[in-house]
Amino acid sequence: MIGLGVDAVSVQRFREALDRTPNLRTRVFTSAELESLAGRADSAASLAVRFAAREATMKALGVGLGAFDLRDVSIRNSTTGAPELVVTGRALELAQAQGVKSWLVSLSHTDDTAIAVVASN
Repeated sequence: MIGLGVDAVSVQRFREALDRTPNLRTRVFTSAELESLAGRADSAASLAVRFAAREATMKALGVGLGAFDLRDVSIRNSTTGAPELVVTGRALELAQAQGVKSWLVSLSHTDDTAIAVVASN
């Protein structure tokens, strides 16, 4: 393992941020992520856990906020439904410089808390 990161996000605080900042969705999340959540009555917990994955990836890479564009990291579902981390752009460059060949991601959320764990190998 090269790096490990974990992050937790308050779902209610994230919901309030989404309400307060209408363009937050498009600034942080990829169109593929937003499309995958379309039609849900309340996507706040799903978006919060995806935001936590971005923060956990930064920690796994040992970098801070601003090291790469938040949309350089995203979540997609595999054919089995398991989450997969997608890393592009500057985040990919940083990962390659550290010798990262693969990623593991685990996501979970309740009505209150969203948590993500990311490991780089």
